Amino acid sequence: MSVSQRVASDDQLARLLQIGIVLEEVVEARTHRHYQQLDAELDEEVERLLADAAEESADHRERLEALIEGLGVDSVPFDEIESLVDARYGRTRPEDFDDVLYDQLCNEETAYKFYDDLIEAIEGSDAAFSIDREELIAILTTIRDEEAEGVREVTEVMERR
Repeated sequence: MSVSQRVASDDQLARLLQIGIVLEEVVEARTHRHYQQLDAELDEEVERLLADAAEESADHRERLEALIEGLGVDSVPFDEIESLVDARYGRTRPEDFDDVLYDQLCNEETAYKFYDDLIEAIEGSDAAFSIDREELIAILTTIRDEEAEGVREVTEVMERR
């Protein structure tokens, strides 16, 4: 399932929103892993950045789950969605980066691009959804904008180093 095509049904929209949930879970898991592996090396600024990212991801997941609930469709098994996310977005692992900040930047950019593409696919669709289209786009735009802010924050921290 690709975000590059138009979103044509509630089921397809739900699958794409589930991909967003898994992406958010990946960010949380990677943040937790950085805490465990680099605990002694994390300075206060990076620690705060990671904590904020994990909190934001949890909030995004809750918003996406509420949208899916509003669609009233059957959910796809987690392992199927996880494999879709891994195939499309899981090309990098935390150990692929020399620094926590590079990994975090990759996570933020990936999420931003996903939501940007999803919004574009929804706007390009003339399908009627079970949830209000304007509210859907408003929520996704807020999430995308928060991911863009995350990219800016990580970049600013990297530039100061």
